[in-house]
Amino acid sequence: MPAAASPRPPLPCRHLSVTIRQPAAAVYGFLKDPANWPRWADGLGSLERRHDGRWIATQADGSVVTVVFTAPNDFGVLDHTVTTPDGTVIHVPLRVIANGDGAEVILTLFRLPTMDDATWARDEEWVRKDLERLSNTLQNQSN
Repeated sequence: MPAAASPRPPLPCRHLSVTIRQPAAAVYGFLKDPANWPRWADGLGSLERRHDGRWIATQADGSVVTVVFTAPNDFGVLDHTVTTPDGTVIHVPLRVIANGDGAEVILTLFRLPTMDDATWARDEEWVRKDLERLSNTLQNQSN
């Protein structure tokens, strides 16, 4: 009989968000198309769709990651997984939630066991800048 998998403790995480003064449906409509992501998600670099539904992102440092996005849905869920060159799979929860006539975009950033404090802080700052870029991109789109 195979040995039971050892329990995995919860990872530390941070929920990072931005308020966008656009209807949640419009924000979700923009985000559900991964082709729009390079306009705001600097961390992904360029994105190219493969025939199997996966996306290939070539990052600024030349590394290549595979990204799989959640199928379009009615709940504002935009979760995606990123597989790094060494095979590490990172789950990234992302949500669009209505807030009055606007929207909240909330990303959960997990601290992976291999991250030191500096990497954790750098990733958090990178996500914050990406979310601000998303807000600015959508605000400018409506003007």
